[in-house]
Amino acid sequence: MAKAADSAARIAKVGYNHRFHPAMRKAREIVDRGELGPLMFVRGRYGHGGRPGYEKEWRFQRGISGGGELIDQGSHLIDLAQWFLGEFTDVTGALRTFFWDAEVEDNVFLTLSTAAGRIAWLHATWSEWKNLFSFEIYGRDGKLEINGLGGSYGVESLSFYRMLPAMGPPETTRWEYPFADLSWDAETAEFVAAIREGRRPTGDAAEAMATMSVIERIYQDVRA
Repeated sequence: MAKAADSAARIAKVGYNHRFHPAMRKAREIVDRGELGPLMFVRGRYGHGGRPGYEKEWRFQRGISGGGELIDQGSHLIDLAQWFLGEFTDVTGALRTFFWDAEVEDNVFLTLSTAAGRIAWLHATWSEWKNLFSFEIYGRDGKLEINGLGGSYGVESLSFYRMLPAMGPPETTRWEYPFADLSWDAETAEFVAAIREGRRPTGDAAEAMATMSVIERIYQDVRA
């Protein structure tokens, strides 16, 4: 698809709506302003549970889904981590099927590193019995903590812990977003704007290829 878009001079956009959640967009603004200082690492957790017979549904059929939790919720964590830290050059991970009787993994644990030594430590799971989204971004001057996505994941919030010169307890600012999830609307608007303006959209095919490259490397290593 990426090659076809390039050869036809068309714009290809991939669905990474997590970038368009208000807490994540606010976090990106803070990072881009340099308020966190040089970034060091991110820590991300994302998971949900299931229901009786869940292992018989489409997510667990590799021929339909392409893989397990790594390619499902794991792909969003990888995309967000690369969005903040840059391309990962060193990729390691462990895939486990802890709970569901299925041919694909229900848990994935990743340690990803950039050429500059920034680290992403990520866990995605289908055995998180209380739905969870947690994404933390650490810089030398502070930390951003994003929790919740609305709905069953809890109220979306962003906390900014700014380190003081004397260190100790940080200066804390918190935002909450207790309204409907409009991330898909915002992402669609970005796609339309990119087409009209003739530019790359955020979350384009090249960025998706970088995420899929990480996923494929993990699957190849595990199957080797």
